[in-house]
Parts: sequence; structure tokens; C-alpha cells
Amino acid sequence: MATIKDVAKRAGVGLGTASRVIAGNGPVSEAAVRRVRKAIEELKFRPSHAARALQKGQSQTIGVFVPLIRGSFYTPILHAIYTALRASGRQMVVDFGQSPETERQDALAGAEFLADRGCDGLIMMGTALRPADLAGIIERQPRFVLLNRNIPGRQEHCFNPDHRAAGAAAARALYEAGHRRLAIIDGPKTANDNTLRMRGFQETLGRYGIDAERIPRARGDFSPESGRAGARELLERGAPFTALFCANDEMAIGAISYLREAGIDVPRERSVMGYDGIDLSGLIVPPLTTVLIPWRELATSALHHLLNLCYGSALPVRRDIPCQVLWRASVARIDPG
Repeated sequence: MATIKDVAKRAGVGLGTASRVIAGNGPVSEAAVRRVRKAIEELKFRPSHAARALQKGQSQTIGVFVPLIRGSFYTPILHAIYTALRASGRQMVVDFGQSPETERQDALAGAEFLADRGCDGLIMMGTALRPADLAGIIERQPRFVLLNRNIPGRQEHCFNPDHRAAGAAAARALYEAGHRRLAIIDGPKTANDNTLRMRGFQETLGRYGIDAERIPRARGDFSPESGRAGARELLERGAPFTALFCANDEMAIGAISYLREAGIDVPRERSVMGYDGIDLSGLIVPPLTTVLIPWRELATSALHHLLNLCYGSALPVRRDIPCQVLWRASVARIDPG
């Protein structure tokens, strides 16, 4: 395989001249340009990615941090980022956290790891970073975006769905379907996005005259296993609900699994509603009614914003992408009595 040294030798020019012709910048005579291009064609020379990066002072890679590698939630988001990056002719380096309990420490370590790898910009997902953490990351790598978090004073770096409005949409949908006796499988207390969706859910129920503080609830960790455990806990407590709202789809899938094993018909005896709109939610039995959060579109817009910062492109960016309720068979419409 030919190298740039071979090109320079064939063209009868210095290595620096050949490098400037390939990079397309710097003073070079027209005669030298013609000889170098002829040598490139004869030798079938193709500059390597590393060589182009050195010439441009950029790695042409974006660093991506995702809190967890398990489950079905993050994979479509990563795929959306990867697809948009490949469309721009660039690559990504990915780092993962280990558990929800260590998310903040994992995110800080991940940002350091990715910056040390020379990534031109960082896109990070998660809710555990604090404003001071974000300031430290931006000081080290100012080309940075945060997905699923809104930090006051840093809005230009943040791409965040309106979880409060999405939680309100879930409550409104269940109420309009006739459900007055509700139960909840909540997400982690430490998850800011969970707090916001539950706030929107409870505020909306309050406007309908339902005391949200009296709604039976179980605590989960966003995993299907915690959804199963939450459904079992609610049944064992004798909670009198007609509809169960779960703070994410994976817990809702786990809850439906347990209810069916317990001989309870979903949705004839109990309705179940999820949140996020993951691909798997439409494939279970019965298909899950859920609040679709536009994660792919948000991730793509966040990446477009980052690519515009890094490379001066003008890719389209949207921040105000609304959520919507996907009606499926897991929620029955009933007479509220």
C-alpha cells in the first residue's frame, strides 16, 4: 500500500509539499499540484483516516456516554446517533456506565475517558450529573451536549423531552378512558426525569379531583424485574385499581408478565400503561399502550447540534418535539361508574 512518502518521491517534491496538496491548504505551485495528483492516481494512494485527522487537527469522532448497556431502551438511541454520524462520514467512541447507583461517577469517568481519546465533541445521556459537574466537563470539552436533562443556564447544551407534559398526557389518557382507581409503579427517586413525569401525572389527576397521595404505588428501578415485583406487591396489598401506570415500558412489560401469570386478564381485569415507547412495547401480548417519547428524533437533533459546533455544518436541529400517547390493547375503556 502506497504511503505519502511514496507519493512525494514519485512526484519529485518534499513530504511537506505532498502533505499540503493532499490536505488542500498551504502554498503550493500549480506544477507541484499536478505532479502530486498524478502520483496519487498512479499509486492509487488513499490517505488514512488518521492522516486526515492529523492534517485537520480533528479526530472525526464523537464520544458518546450511555448510563447502562442492558435493556432495550438505549439501543435505538445509540443506533440513531450512529446512523447520523455515519451519514456525516464520522465515527463514535462509546462508554457505558455500570449501574443506576453509580451513574454520576460513571458519567464523570466516561467524560474524562472520551475527552482523553481526542473526541471532537461529547454527547452524554443521563440525569445524574450536577450543574458543577457539567461546568467541569464543558471547561475541558466545550463541544458538548446532554440528552435527557435540562440544567438552568446551560440550555444550549441540553436536549430534553417535556417529561412533565408527557406524564400529564398519561394521566389524561387514563382518566378519559374511564379509570378512576389507579395504581403506580414508580421509578427511582434519584432519577430527575422520573420525578418530572410523576409530577405531571399527579398534578393532572389532582385537577380531575383524584387525590394522588392516596394512589397505591410500588417503587421500581426501571427494569422488567422490578415491574414484576411491583405488580406482585400491589396485588398482595390488595390495592383496588383498574389501571396501572408504570414509569417506563420495561417495568410495564414486567408487570403485565406477572399479572398474566397470576391469572389476571389484561386489559379486561386490569389495564396497564407504560412510558417511553420502546420498540418492544408493541410486540408483547397484549401490545402496550404507552407515552411515546421521541428519543430517536431528540438524539439525532442533539447530535446535529454537536456536529454543527464541531465542524461548522448546518444540519437541522429541533428541540420542541412533542410526545404522544400510543393507544394499544393493554388499556381498556371502561364506564367510570
